[in-house]
Amino acid sequence: MRLTLLFSLSVPCFVAAASTQQRFQHVFGDDIKVPVELGVMSRCPDALLCESVFNNVLQKVFDKVRISLRYVAKIDPSDPDYGVHCMHGPQECAGDVQQLCVSRYASLENWWEFVRCQNYNGLDKIGKPEAALKCADVAHIDWETSGAGQCAGLDGSGKGKEGIRLLQQSVILTKEAGISKSCTIVINGKKVCVHDGTWKDCENGYSVSDFVRQINEAYDQLNNKFA
Repeated sequence: MRLTLLFSLSVPCFVAAASTQQRFQHVFGDDIKVPVELGVMSRCPDALLCESVFNNVLQKVFDKVRISLRYVAKIDPSDPDYGVHCMHGPQECAGDVQQLCVSRYASLENWWEFVRCQNYNGLDKIGKPEAALKCADVAHIDWETSGAGQCAGLDGSGKGKEGIRLLQQSVILTKEAGISKSCTIVINGKKVCVHDGTWKDCENGYSVSDFVRQINEAYDQLNNKFA
């Protein structure tokens, strides 16, 4: 499967994207990986753009990073399904849950492939049960036996109890980290860039090579490697 960039101007948070397929390699050892976090909303075009950019970044530094997604939303006890208010509606909450559950029960490569597949199918499909089940198959995840299905709902609904709990925890931790915009990029605990309609607060640049450089610098610092 070859994934190409998709663009959407249909929701407020601006351009969307998915990317090309590639192979990832694990490098095993005692090196310290650089934590990279993307503060996102699963159906936000800004998030899809960031994830597309970081797909290209990962091709260059996958063996040096530990990447994860943090979900931007608001705890809302009055919400009957999730106890969370997602900006782009309940379907976004479902998409968040699906991604969180796959992240918990699948390998890093398979989880990332799952997210990319959802993005490729378009914003309107993210969170829908049939799209989640299709992307699990594309990413070689056994939905029923891996744990992801039990977590998110065997029917792909994104309403599994464990997944809802993971979403609530993620929303709380994201708020505590001071992340309120989708998409916010955090490298080694430092906010380095935001895409909110356009690139903002990107002191050290926002191109693929800029992010690769910042990750390499953080990796060298964490592992006491100096040129």
